[in-house]
Amino acid sequence: MKNKIIVLGTGLVGSAIVKDLCNDYLVTAVDISSENLNSLKGSENVKAVTADLSDSEILKDLVSSHDLVIGALPGPMGYKSVRDTIEAGKDMVDISFFPEDAFGLDRLARNKGVTIVTDCGVAPGMSNIILGYHHSLNSVDEYRCYVGGLPFKREWPWQYKAVFSPVDVIEEYTRPARYMLNGDLVVREALSEPEYIDFDDIGTLEAWNSDGLRSLITTIPVPNMIEKTLRYPGTIDYLRMLRETGFFSYDEVDIKGKKVRPIDLTSKLMFPQWQLKEGEEEFTVMRIIIEGKDKGEKYRYTYNLFDRYDMVGGITSMARTTGYTCTAVANLLMENMYESPGINPPEFIGKTEGHLKFILGYLKERGVVYNIKQEPH
Repeated sequence: MKNKIIVLGTGLVGSAIVKDLCNDYLVTAVDISSENLNSLKGSENVKAVTADLSDSEILKDLVSSHDLVIGALPGPMGYKSVRDTIEAGKDMVDISFFPEDAFGLDRLARNKGVTIVTDCGVAPGMSNIILGYHHSLNSVDEYRCYVGGLPFKREWPWQYKAVFSPVDVIEEYTRPARYMLNGDLVVREALSEPEYIDFDDIGTLEAWNSDGLRSLITTIPVPNMIEKTLRYPGTIDYLRMLRETGFFSYDEVDIKGKKVRPIDLTSKLMFPQWQLKEGEEEFTVMRIIIEGKDKGEKYRYTYNLFDRYDMVGGITSMARTTGYTCTAVANLLMENMYESPGINPPEFIGKTEGHLKFILGYLKERGVVYNIKQEPH
């Protein structure tokens, strides 16, 4: 009898996770949208269930008969779904990237004896795993991560398509960005301190501060750490205009006697324009630079990722790079290669010997390739 995994949420990334895991496991795919589940019908070893996962009792009942839970819900639902899963006594790998501090659930998870891996996507996720690995071996002085997902075709006015939850995308434009500078925590507004980065495959992109370090700020004592989001040049100007005008605000305004949240109107107008067209090609690009000392000698490691839409499988690059990192770690848990009751951000996975090699190999088998360059510095 094959082991059973349940996937909560089957959007662009969740559906890719289901399709990957069903090759080796019996998978239950759950979503409130029957449309999302339609793409999974006919897949071998997949059972599709339509359910409202905001209901704690429904969620706990659904996960109760499974060996592992995968969380692929939008950020606003993430923390609660993780808590419900812990209370149900189930291990979990989550990619919802919720804004709350996951360690607030650490004691509950330890008491329940369950292993919970959070933020297990591409960045945060694979980026954390890589840094965790290097920090476990040598002294790391600096960590820089540049990452983004974009359509190949640049269309006015947005030059962007949402390759994961649009609500979470807007969070990147509004949530203050935290980074480490010379050992001190620095907080800047999102979209600040832009710079231009050149990439061989796609040319020059614009990078700006986003709050992507998350758990690394407290778990990895590296004096200089920063993550920046990549977009096509010019993006910052119109996003700042929308943000400063209030289009991303959650504070209600009165319009002819009716209370309206600007973010709801903005979402209604923008999200349809951000949707990828069927077969539309997009890519994921990431560059991680790690500098430090090994036996007194300065070193630099550069990890470059350039991944593109899977034309054969019809799977977006962001779904591949995010989802397959998640499924690689899911396999580590299912094969009893990792067990650590409590909250485990991805850097904890990277610290364990052999795990980075396993995950890089797993990704390579699926065409997601990290090119690694080592050089003295």
